[in-house]
Amino acid sequence: MKILIIEDEQGLRDTIETSLLKEKYIVETAIDYHSAIDKISIYEYDCILLDIMLPDGNGLDLLQELKNQNKSENVIIISAKDALDDKVNGLALGADDYLAKPFHIAELNARIKAVLRRKKLEGKDCIEVGNVSLEILERSLKINDEFVHLNKKEFDILNYFLSNKNRLLTKTALAEYVWGDHIDQADNFDFIYYQIKNLRKKLEEHQAQINIETVYGVGYKLVEK
Repeated sequence: MKILIIEDEQGLRDTIETSLLKEKYIVETAIDYHSAIDKISIYEYDCILLDIMLPDGNGLDLLQELKNQNKSENVIIISAKDALDDKVNGLALGADDYLAKPFHIAELNARIKAVLRRKKLEGKDCIEVGNVSLEILERSLKINDEFVHLNKKEFDILNYFLSNKNRLLTKTALAEYVWGDHIDQADNFDFIYYQIKNLRKKLEEHQAQINIETVYGVGYKLVEK
C-alpha cells in the first residue's frame, strides 16, 4: 500500500513517515502545495494524508484538485485547524476522515487502515483469486490454505497485481508503485524482473491458480488460470 504525506512541518512529517514505514507501507512525502500537485498528477496512492495549512497554498484547494481527478475518496485531512467549516468543506470535497492536531500516531494508523479497508478492498481485509488468498493487514499469502513466505517487495508486487487483475501493468507503473520516490535511483528495470521471477517460482511451486504473464516490451498482466 502506497501513502502520500502532505505536511510542511518536518518533525511531524518525519514521525508519521517513520511510523508508516514500520507498518510496511510505501511512503512518499510532499512539503508544500506545488510538490503535492506534481505527485498526485503523476502517481497513484492508496491513501493521502493532507494538511490544510500549507506554506504556498490551501489544502482544500488541493483536495478540490484531487476531486477533479477522482482521487479524493482516499484522503485523511490532518490539520491544526479544528473549525467545523473546515471539516464540513473537506468531507464535502470527498475526504474520508478529518483528524485534528495534535493526535496520537496509533489513532492515525487505525484511521488509515480503516480507509484502506473501506476503499481499496470494499470492506475486506483480503484479496482472493482462485486458490490464492492475500491478507493485506497481516501481509501474508495463502495458496490452498497453506502459508507461502514472501519478502516485502514480492508481497507489494503481488498485492498490486491482484488489485489490478487482468489489467496490463507497465514496468514503470510497477516500479513507481513498489519503489516510490527511489525509482529515480535505478538505472534499469532488472530489479523488477528478478522480483517477479522469484514470485512466479513460488506461485508455480504451490500450484497457484494465477499466472503473471509477460507482455513483451511493455510490462505484465496477472490472469486467473
